[in-house]
Amino acid sequence: AHLREWGIKRENITELDWWNEVTHDGFTFICTPARHFSGRSLFDNFTTLWPSWVIKTENTSVYFSGDGGYGPHFKEIGDLYGPFDFVMLECGQYNDLWKDIHMMPEQTVQAAIDLKGELMMPIHWGAFTLAMHAWRDPIERVTAAARQHNIPITTPKIGEPVILQETSFPNAQWWK
Repeated sequence: AHLREWGIKRENITELDWWNEVTHDGFTFICTPARHFSGRSLFDNFTTLWPSWVIKTENTSVYFSGDGGYGPHFKEIGDLYGPFDFVMLECGQYNDLWKDIHMMPEQTVQAAIDLKGELMMPIHWGAFTLAMHAWRDPIERVTAAARQHNIPITTPKIGEPVILQETSFPNAQWWK
């Protein structure tokens, strides 16, 4: 509805339900579950799906969590579509009261394990203040948990490329 309101033609819009997929120019996009809410007002909660995405090419498999809480859907997605070369996982703006819609940093690492991710990049942290945690808290906790579980992690500076065909990835602790 938003895209149509903005003037996008209906024939240029593809809507998917969870577990549906579409292929375009060698990329397969699979709409997968996420735990969040879709509304932004009192009357539109849970009126649309909140998805995560599996993106596959002939040689590469990527997972993008979007925004959401930890749950059994990560293992289900990992079992169906993993292992993943690269997983981008939500890690920030969390609170114990919001654990169903925003992961704690340690859950971000568990999600990478469930997804069978070969390289993890924490996302959704350090951009704005929604929660009461310190700005550095998400990245410090997620990198510590990744080290503890031997999960390869990349922490690029904003705008720094991550090239999956490389053997090393940005991991400087630039936030310190």
